[in-house]
Amino acid sequence: MYPPPSLIILKLLLSTLLLVTPSQSLSQGNHEDDHESSSLFCESWRFSVETNNAGNWSTIPSRCYEFVNHYMTGDRYVSDLGVTGRNALDYAKTVDIAGDGMDAWVFDIDETLLSMLAYYKLHKFRSTTLKVEVKWGLRHKLTVLPASLSLYNEIRQLGFTVFLLTGRPEWLRNQTVTNLLYAGYNDWERLILRQSYDERKKAIDYKSENRKQLEDEGYRIHGSLGDQWSDLLGYATAQRSFKYPNLMYYAA
Repeated sequence: MYPPPSLIILKLLLSTLLLVTPSQSLSQGNHEDDHESSSLFCESWRFSVETNNAGNWSTIPSRCYEFVNHYMTGDRYVSDLGVTGRNALDYAKTVDIAGDGMDAWVFDIDETLLSMLAYYKLHKFRSTTLKVEVKWGLRHKLTVLPASLSLYNEIRQLGFTVFLLTGRPEWLRNQTVTNLLYAGYNDWERLILRQSYDERKKAIDYKSENRKQLEDEGYRIHGSLGDQWSDLLGYATAQRSFKYPNLMYYAA
């Protein structure tokens, strides 16, 4: 005896639902899982960068461009800078300033006092050449990082002697001074830039050598602020070093 036509149709509909619905759900689920997976991966990648576990990385993972853009242009980055600045100031207030002008604080410049964020945002955080970057920087004044300007002024008022130690070449001195003054920075003791004999040196070696020179002159380097590990590590390091986040590039 054959089943009635209505039962056959019902079975066919159920079979179709069983075949189609799971695949559709799986497709939608995979898309959501991919998004969540990328977000989780990029958070972990950020952690590895900021703890220096990533080492000498050269490019942002392609799946993290959106993540980096959201972080660097959002409130989280500004908040992280502010907390770092407050931590540095809290420490600075504990230092017993001798009053002899030899208690020093060292600041980096790019992504520490001044920001190239507009440039990297323009290029969607993709890698570019140093020549293109410098050319853009010469045509535009870099913007101030408010947390840095506030800390800088507080450090000076506490009585520290301020040194600016940057990887920029000597031929950019006038442009750098003009930009710093425009951004609100003033009264630093010395602006140290790369000389011709420094060109082949790694950033960590170049900065260590210059800090050692300051120590040899009798300065006591209590604090240092930078966005790169090479600003802070090496030898002749500060008593306390404070690092800003930077997901845009790495300088060894």
